[in-house]
Amino acid sequence: MAAVADEPCRCHIVAVPFPGRGHVNSMMNLSHLLAARGAAVTFVVTEEWLGLLRTSAPPPPGVRLRAIPNVIPSEHGRASDHAGFLDAVAAEMEAPFERLLDRLREEEGEVAALLADSYVSWVVGVGDRRGVPVCSLFPMPASFFAAYYHFDSLPPCLVGEHAAAAGATADKSDQRVEHYISGFASSSVTLSDLEPLIHNKRTVNHVLAAVSSIKSAQCLLFTTMYELEAGVINSLRSALPCPVLPVGPCIPHMALEDQHSKCNGEVTTSPGDCFTWLDSQPANSVLYVSLGSFLSVSASQLDEIALGLALSGFRFLWILREKASRVRELVGDTDRGMIVAWCDQLKVLCHPSVGGFLTHCGMNSTLEAVFAGVPMLALPLFFDQPINGRLIVQDWKVGLALRKWADKDGLIGSQDIARAVKRLMACDEADTKAIRRRALQWKEVCGRAIEKGGSSYDNLSSLMEMVCTSRFTEHDQQRSKTDA
Repeated sequence: MAAVADEPCRCHIVAVPFPGRGHVNSMMNLSHLLAARGAAVTFVVTEEWLGLLRTSAPPPPGVRLRAIPNVIPSEHGRASDHAGFLDAVAAEMEAPFERLLDRLREEEGEVAALLADSYVSWVVGVGDRRGVPVCSLFPMPASFFAAYYHFDSLPPCLVGEHAAAAGATADKSDQRVEHYISGFASSSVTLSDLEPLIHNKRTVNHVLAAVSSIKSAQCLLFTTMYELEAGVINSLRSALPCPVLPVGPCIPHMALEDQHSKCNGEVTTSPGDCFTWLDSQPANSVLYVSLGSFLSVSASQLDEIALGLALSGFRFLWILREKASRVRELVGDTDRGMIVAWCDQLKVLCHPSVGGFLTHCGMNSTLEAVFAGVPMLALPLFFDQPINGRLIVQDWKVGLALRKWADKDGLIGSQDIARAVKRLMACDEADTKAIRRRALQWKEVCGRAIEKGGSSYDNLSSLMEMVCTSRFTEHDQQRSKTDA
């Protein structure tokens, strides 16, 4: 059921996503939810992103697109110099955004609030100078935010100047973060989950800047839901000076409901698309494979995955934009697999023939799988993904860790991939049955969170009340009744 307003409140919100696919998607999904509650949302992107969004799908009702010039490197090359891309976002976007904000004010009057991705942290300063409240949306797990909010509490061997030295963290990598951060309340996250990012000093500085900016924001939002990380969210509510509201999952579930998809009805298919193929497969028989659009696996690992899928004997649907011809050569001619460049991921995950998800553990993909109740094979790569993978496997217990089959060089061989796929997709093993049962339980929890009276529904109501009345300070200690 979509979140709709009891008493719609018309106010103007300017949304500023970080210019990356996952960030734009989660911000657009939240904008859709806010617009459904009566807000008028202006969604600000670069000219490049304006073109990308216009060629995909029209914005939801109540959301309009506006652009600033292309003052940063192209989306298509940011993976080659991620830290440099972050530098450009931090240095180049603020001035053209302020000019656009001036025009918006002349056209429509005052802006009720700025809704900004936490990684465009300069928006907090813009709001402070202009007297406009800023709601910061953190598009990664609360556990990741908490680790960096308490960064100085982590051991020096991990965060110090010489942390990148070989073996510097070998004796501590399996230690849990909660040993160093009081009240962290996420029992499974370890220091090793931070290591893939921690040694990139420039990138870490951007993360720390984003986290630090929250202290001056009027509200911190998470794309997750309260129930998934209740302990960490409670600890952050005690530590931060502003309201902390998990309003997720910030995934396109409203669009899914509008389409009357398989989650709640019949799937509409077009001849030749992946849904025509999915409709012909048995229930829970297809492994969906998507490893993200930003950073992906090495060429050698890609080969091993292809060979492993072929060896497993299970059906698969693989989203692959590059090297698809190479993968097709490796898997051979088979009617058990389908490789396509793009799909409606949430709609696919909700299809009854999909029984598993081989994922890079990006936050949006993780939340979509939880929403759909689909078990996961976790293959995290970078940034927050190792923490997401840890939550999937050990906290929520809805997946298997593929990395545990890696050799000393980090490569997971085709035989081990086939073994992992068989284990996840098997229907007769006790541990797999338990994973599937928990995945369905979390699906129910997620559904209740977005229903009227649920935690995310009520948190969104609190957010709308604060924005429309500018009563942020009065809500600093307010907690959703369902969060207690």
